[in-house]
Amino acid sequence: MPFTTNKSVRLHWDEKGDGAPILLVMGHRYSSAMWYPAIPALSAKHRVIWFDNRGTGETDAPTGFTVEDMADDAFAVMDAAGVDTAHIYGVSMGGVIVQDMALRRPERVRSLIVGCSGPLTADKPRAPKFLNWLIHHAPWLVKLIVASRGGGAGYGSRVDPAAVAYDQAMIAKDKYSVKGVLAQSEALRTYRTTHEALAGLTLPSMVLHGDEDQTVPLKWGRELADTLPNSRFHEIKGVAHNFMMVDLDTTNAAVLDFIRDADAAGRP
Repeated sequence: MPFTTNKSVRLHWDEKGDGAPILLVMGHRYSSAMWYPAIPALSAKHRVIWFDNRGTGETDAPTGFTVEDMADDAFAVMDAAGVDTAHIYGVSMGGVIVQDMALRRPERVRSLIVGCSGPLTADKPRAPKFLNWLIHHAPWLVKLIVASRGGGAGYGSRVDPAAVAYDQAMIAKDKYSVKGVLAQSEALRTYRTTHEALAGLTLPSMVLHGDEDQTVPLKWGRELADTLPNSRFHEIKGVAHNFMMVDLDTTNAAVLDFIRDADAAGRP
């Protein structure tokens, strides 16, 4: 079980496969174990590297950190793996983290892949602190509120119930720290980027988004794709925030095709 550190924070990471490296960055609350729908297909053709964000899995759970700190964790994992550059693939909060990685260290990024996320510019609404506390200390109440509004499944109308049941079982045993995940929420709440900065990223980019996503609106994904000058947009029909659970083979194939084309084209 490999570990490395970023300053005083111990980070758990792992890898599988050979070939051009892909770094996977998971979203809010979940450990890297939740990349299970993608790792087998991606590692069949690439060296895939993944790690637990702060507050999840076997990584430490400090408080008072930023999105930039989490991006630096990702670079520390790349260093530990002996990887100078990689294709970086982030979902949800991980999509924000990989955008920050590309903005601050573009020389280390071969291509940028962002799923179910968007540009976290100053105009985007943020969850108030009390709601972040409520989500992690009284989840039963949040479930009631969501159910009363007729949503919250997070998968979409086309998902296989058996796949949902398996995913929920994986989530139930997924390890996380309440204080660490609250710190993730606060890091997201205070993070800001700009369209001007993102428009300066000329590296190959891909944005994936489900058309039934109620957590991060589809229009945010389109906004990101429209802002990045060298981007490809992949919309997945009948899918909510957890897009990896539907059209799994097609989605993984789209990512692999994009990476193949990015490697063929080379960096501008």
